[in-house]
Amino acid sequence: MRLLFLAVLRPHTGNAVTAQRVRDHLEAAGHACVLRDASDFDSQPDVADFIQAVGVEAALALHLYRGGRLLRGHGVPFGIIFGGTDLNEDVNDGEKNQLMGSVLQEARFAVAFTESMKDVARLRWPHAKGKIYVQSQGIVTAPNAAFDWNTFLRRAEIHQSADEARVFLLVCGLRQVKDPLYLVDAFSAWHQEEPSVYMVIVGPEVDPVFTREVKAGVRRAAGVRLLPEMAQGDLHAALKNCSALVNSSVSEGMSAAVLEAMDLEVPVLARNIPGNAAVVTHEVTGLLFSDPQEFVQLAKRLVSDPALERGIVANGREYVRTYHSWQVERATYQHLVRTLGASED
Repeated sequence: MRLLFLAVLRPHTGNAVTAQRVRDHLEAAGHACVLRDASDFDSQPDVADFIQAVGVEAALALHLYRGGRLLRGHGVPFGIIFGGTDLNEDVNDGEKNQLMGSVLQEARFAVAFTESMKDVARLRWPHAKGKIYVQSQGIVTAPNAAFDWNTFLRRAEIHQSADEARVFLLVCGLRQVKDPLYLVDAFSAWHQEEPSVYMVIVGPEVDPVFTREVKAGVRRAAGVRLLPEMAQGDLHAALKNCSALVNSSVSEGMSAAVLEAMDLEVPVLARNIPGNAAVVTHEVTGLLFSDPQEFVQLAKRLVSDPALERGIVANGREYVRTYHSWQVERATYQHLVRTLGASED
């Protein structure tokens, strides 16, 4: 079956990584999967032309609003994968909320990463409750064996030895929903009393205006560094050398970076929001903070309590292996996409 898969494909962002992994699952089942950035299409007629030109038989969209709205009305069966901001933010816009409801009306199925995301969708669009499935993200990590940590430290202008530096890595696209400046002042104050600790923000420049604000904020902050996006294998290798993975987002669907850190046996310090709390159990699989001061308290505790670190790391790895198997994810998407090829009852 020839499938059109629409997603928001900003490089090295969570949705892009998820889309590429799901595409691999579908191609492994013998489907021809054409993955395109939703922003490549200005309107539904553009998509209609593409569907005709390529001979698309079915479609999939990652993000109910950005991708799903383009798939309506073409007579091609399609499914939806909720992205995160569609359920956390776009639902609060009356026009978008109504449009997304009509997309779900037409969709054959919709996939939520967590039970809480499913609950939000069912509450907003009761007519769709029978077609919403829960499938956690499958996680695969592949650190680059040739990665050099000392080179990374030099690039980040961290003038401590590899043994002395304690790096807290914040991986995110530079956009407001990720709130990369949330911890900067508190972390900088901690660095001034403990010069071996650094926070390094790594990610693509998604929003040019906000990127300038982030760069200005980081320049003012002692102990905080900003690096451009990295290839995923290098990012995984860097993460293995860090004291913790940090997530300070205002909202998340399901953070792939958090789950990848767990898989790599790296402690997670995440902001206490529903998307993070769905995968991080406080003091079990990671640590959850509600404000910058609590973050610093927990980070200090983590670096001074090896038993806490060992427990969190072991539990996090076990959690990912149990609930985020990519083999289970593959079987789910292959099954759901098969339903797109069947006639509706």
